[in-house]
Amino acid sequence: MAVVVICWEPAFSLGWKSHRDPPGKHLLKAPEPPEQVRMLLPVAEALPQDVPAQEAAAPAVPSRCRASIGASARRQLPSGPRVGLRAGAQQGRLSVGSVYRPSPSGRGLPDLVPDPNYVQASTYVQRAHLYSLRCAAEEKCLASTAYAPEATDYDMRVLLRFPQRVKNQGTADFLPNRPRHTWEWHSCHQHYHSMDEFSHYDLLDAATGKKVAEGHKASFCLEDSTCDFGNLKRYACTSHTQGLSPGCYDTYNADIDCQWIDITDVQPGNYILKVHVNPKYIVLESDFTNNVVRCNIHYTGRYVSTTNCKIVQS
Repeated sequence: MAVVVICWEPAFSLGWKSHRDPPGKHLLKAPEPPEQVRMLLPVAEALPQDVPAQEAAAPAVPSRCRASIGASARRQLPSGPRVGLRAGAQQGRLSVGSVYRPSPSGRGLPDLVPDPNYVQASTYVQRAHLYSLRCAAEEKCLASTAYAPEATDYDMRVLLRFPQRVKNQGTADFLPNRPRHTWEWHSCHQHYHSMDEFSHYDLLDAATGKKVAEGHKASFCLEDSTCDFGNLKRYACTSHTQGLSPGCYDTYNADIDCQWIDITDVQPGNYILKVHVNPKYIVLESDFTNNVVRCNIHYTGRYVSTTNCKIVQS
């Protein structure tokens, strides 16, 4: 098989402005690979392109290594235990330079499933002055009218708050798509965000399906909040490790920043709340058809009632 595995462990330089700065806040950009590595990267494309498909089983490659795979291997991977690599190739996501990060067991894929009952149980309306939402405003969690030049700190915003609980019912860890040195420190939440868009929230008109509120992407710290019996928690924001283990849940209560949709400009009526996890399918899963929860919302202008929350195909 035409495979070139290039391992390069980059070094980073750290510089803190004061002892109050969080670790990694001033982490410099990773340097370019050394000249010897850059010279080796084109080798994969120069390898013979007529590798038989049956010889295309890829070896396990550490997460810090770059696996460059010949074109024949990319076109057709054989059936076998390496489910994650095979599924990625079939969807056209595997290319020269792709990084293959196997699960600890060496096979399997994660499968995220949001909990519809959890959303339905605790959805409510909150009114808050803009000055109390400064952290959320920095993270672009409010409607565009909150950022208008005429907006003042004492303007009232109306927020549709709801919780979220996501389970990994797959057979492998759900890991952030961004390398650890690129995680962003959020001073309001006091932790790193490892994904640009873990969930997306929208409010739709019940009759037409059109968006009536400006939904937003939610980027959080991924961790094992709780786990089913027999499964151990292995990821925690406080230990700077992020991910979601099989059999574990990542839970976001309704009272945390950005766990809402800004409905300040929405009229009373009937709507649909849509919660979509891993919405851009950036992280490969075994099943993408169970990533969306939809709920019926009746908004009176003062409060909401939430019914019929269920998982629908995305």
